[in-house]
Amino acid sequence: MKNPIIATMAIMLVLLVSCSGCVNTPQPPPSATPVPTSTPPPPTTAPPVTTSTPEPLRTLPPAQVVDLVLSKDRTYSDIILHYNGGKGLIFVQKIMMRVTRSDGTVEEQNMHEGQKPQQGDEIIIRGSRGSDRCEVYVTSAGTTYKVKDESLIVAGAYQGN
Repeated sequence: MKNPIIATMAIMLVLLVSCSGCVNTPQPPPSATPVPTSTPPPPTTAPPVTTSTPEPLRTLPPAQVVDLVLSKDRTYSDIILHYNGGKGLIFVQKIMMRVTRSDGTVEEQNMHEGQKPQQGDEIIIRGSRGSDRCEVYVTSAGTTYKVKDESLIVAGAYQGN
């Protein structure tokens, strides 16, 4: 009685294995006209978005105050940040300046290559002949302070009214 059951199970197993590869989804016949494919447009580079609501300035604590002089060169429109030190000299870890030019381009630069700045160090970033926004951040005793946020124009430049 065992032989017919084993034989029947073997036949069913062979049928199942042979049928498992037989299921195909029908392919449409090749058409004579190619189907057009859409090519996505190339990515566009948008100018950086400037913040419409600037973050507030934060005053350094009295013991950490440093002297920073910000100016714009009349001849080349360079924006210059000069570090004169001050009584908070030992606390300053990093000074960074961000310039948003009148055309919307943004450039950031760290003083002294991101290391502890030395008295007399400068950051110079090329500005424009228009109005450029300049933000200065000082990291002192582990806290970052936005100490300056100014619009700079070349003295005597015509702004048009």
